[in-house]
Amino acid sequence: MKVKTNVKCEKHIANSLVDRSEFANLTNYIFGSSAAIITEVSLIVGLGAARASKGAILGGLLTIALADNISDSLGIDLYKESEGCGKRLSFLATILNFLSRLLICLSFVAIVLFFPISQAIPVGIVWGLVLLTIISYLITKSNNENSITEIIKHVLVAIIVILLSRYVGYLIAGAFSAGS
Repeated sequence: MKVKTNVKCEKHIANSLVDRSEFANLTNYIFGSSAAIITEVSLIVGLGAARASKGAILGGLLTIALADNISDSLGIDLYKESEGCGKRLSFLATILNFLSRLLICLSFVAIVLFFPISQAIPVGIVWGLVLLTIISYLITKSNNENSITEIIKHVLVAIIVILLSRYVGYLIAGAFSAGS
């Protein structure tokens, strides 16, 4: 049984080179960016609700910036290889995904560094929702889809995850402050 590959991957396999158009391909940057945004915002909100120190929040953000981004990028590499995209395209997608996620994570680190925690939480939420809106818009425009519907759907999912993270943070704060 022949594995079906997409046309773009077949083109790259045939040429065995990555052309410059791959640097303009949004999927190489955006694939894991929404996850990075939601993870970073949720971490700030959840740890803030748990009354974690600025140092603990920064430690969490930087851990996610490395560990989660490396594991996600490895997943993209394996996915691209399983699609039959070839080593070069897989490697390019992996590196571009890692760098875009790292920049997103570092933007949240900057917010926590430069603002008091009480301000970093709402600033981080707004920044995350703005980034998510931009990414959703770019994806829908490249796919000729209705931007408003997709933006609303993505932002609602993010808000649910943020609220759940806040609730978990409060539960943790309550559980451990009562026993102190």
